[in-house]
Amino acid sequence: MNYECPKCHNTSCDIDQMQATGGLFSKLFNIQNKRFTTVTCKKCTYTEFFKSKTSTISNIFDFFTN
Repeated sequence: MNYECPKCHNTSCDIDQMQATGGLFSKLFNIQNKRFTTVTCKKCTYTEFFKSKTSTISNIFDFFTN
């Protein structure tokens, strides 16, 4: 991967995922229907978020497991 931090110009990073709720219905029932990929600089911890697609089946599974 070719990564460079926009703040400190470090070239090492961690990649992870984060889920969040969006909208009234999903907040009331705690359905985490928004998914993001995060890229965090290992030196200064600057983090960027990139929106990812979620599938309908994962949203249904999340509804029944909360």
